[in-house]
Amino acid sequence: MGSLTSLVWFHLGKNKLSVDILVSLKNCTTLESLDVGENEFVGNIPTWIGERFSRMVVLILRSNKFHGPLPTGLCDLPFLQILDIADTNLSGAIPNWINNLTGMITSCSFTRSVQQYLPLPIDVGVILVEKAFVVSKGEMVDYEDILNLVRMIDISRNNFSKKIPLEVTNLKALHSLNFSYNSFTRRIPESIGVMTSLESIDFSTNQLSGEIPESMSSLTFSNHLNLSNNNLTRKIPSSTQLQSFDVSSFAGNDLCGAPIPKNCTENVSIFEDENGDEDEDEVDHWLYVSATLGFVVGFWCFMGPLLVRRRWRYKYYHSLNRLGDRFVGAIRKCC
Repeated sequence: MGSLTSLVWFHLGKNKLSVDILVSLKNCTTLESLDVGENEFVGNIPTWIGERFSRMVVLILRSNKFHGPLPTGLCDLPFLQILDIADTNLSGAIPNWINNLTGMITSCSFTRSVQQYLPLPIDVGVILVEKAFVVSKGEMVDYEDILNLVRMIDISRNNFSKKIPLEVTNLKALHSLNFSYNSFTRRIPESIGVMTSLESIDFSTNQLSGEIPESMSSLTFSNHLNLSNNNLTRKIPSSTQLQSFDVSSFAGNDLCGAPIPKNCTENVSIFEDENGDEDEDEVDHWLYVSATLGFVVGFWCFMGPLLVRRRWRYKYYHSLNRLGDRFVGAIRKCC
């Protein structure tokens, strides 16, 4: 296959292939759409993908047996608009270079060659020519004449961890963002509200904490949101959009306010108790610090001169001996 130097589209998904055929594509530098999803490829994702496939628009590697981190070579794919690496056992943090994927920042169309026969599998999103069939909430939806608008990242069902990098929010042309079933921690980036093209957001089943960013109320085009099964707290921001989602979108958190039946006033005492506990902990902390400092200062104020001045040390020990003799004499008289 390396001799097919003019190859533009390569689709071998759902074949249970285990032999690494990616190496044989290394000379196919004109590739714009690569789908080898749902096979049994193993090892690391090749680092040379970005260098050799610089015209890549669609990259689908989902449901394979890869491992390791995201290769840095992916940052050299400036035209990439669809990245699907779901269920591939990848791990580590999402690198900051993700904002180098300029195809997800701008609204430029697909190249004409890819528009003519873009063959994405049904469960990913688009399957063809001047129509797009998208699976949304378990139903097949038929869209026409929007193929040039499709931009998505799906890294769900992997072992990614640490925080969701702020650089993700620079991908302002994205329509779908799926980070579900990973181990992301800390807060959802506050600036996520600038991604005004987002129609689908799935951060479910992670370890995200803190409050839902107020800026999410600006995502007026979103028709699918799933923040369930995290450690999110406090009130859900007020907006027509967020309150229109089902309760299940927020389940498995410690949230309150519409659309959740739990009233936020019920949590006021809890929040106050939490703050009170924090204040008490802070007082205890400074109490221990003060006691320790007092002991250290007092000890050295007393012992320091004795260690430095030999004459004082002898007088002190002599005084102790005299005091001890008097004490013993007093006891003998009593007896």
